[in-house]
Amino acid sequence: MEVTIIDSITHEWEYILELHGNMAGNSYTNWHKVNPAHNSFVQAILQSPIHIISTIRTKQDYILSEKNGKMVPEKVGMKAITRDGMDYEFTLVFDLDMKNQATSSKDRTGLFMNNPPVRITPAIGVQILDWCNLGAIEQNNSLPDFTGVINNCKSIDELLDLYMKRPEYQQSHLQEFTAQRQRLSNQTQLNRH
Repeated sequence: MEVTIIDSITHEWEYILELHGNMAGNSYTNWHKVNPAHNSFVQAILQSPIHIISTIRTKQDYILSEKNGKMVPEKVGMKAITRDGMDYEFTLVFDLDMKNQATSSKDRTGLFMNNPPVRITPAIGVQILDWCNLGAIEQNNSLPDFTGVINNCKSIDELLDLYMKRPEYQQSHLQEFTAQRQRLSNQTQLNRH
């Protein structure tokens, strides 16, 4: 499998909200009990070796504005039904309007940002795939340079975090990861004595 489509991640967030809402006790402190489930979901997406495409449902968002001395609701656009900031986790985010025209609200690819709205077509998919494949080629050409990134880790936690976030280097640089872990472990033992 090369791609997974999740339609929609809103279901996961609604499950988390329902779980939280049904808990007895302090609502604020209960978040530490449900956050690990959501964080695990996010990490599964981020660490996936395949491409993840997801939809997020939206709803009309409102703010209260003062008009003629009264507070009245005012529409301010669409709000994603998921935890705030979830869009940060994705490389590319398209917002669809009622006419199925897509505008990029986040674009690490640089292909669509600040462009007029477009209809998502197979050609758009090919553009995204070409960008992904270009990234894979660049990564493969820069494999030896990754040794320096590994050796710059200052703690075992930092090294483990790098290892988990970059699965594409886990096998090709296993010796470098192991050697740096040993160096950091030795350094920690020396600092204790």
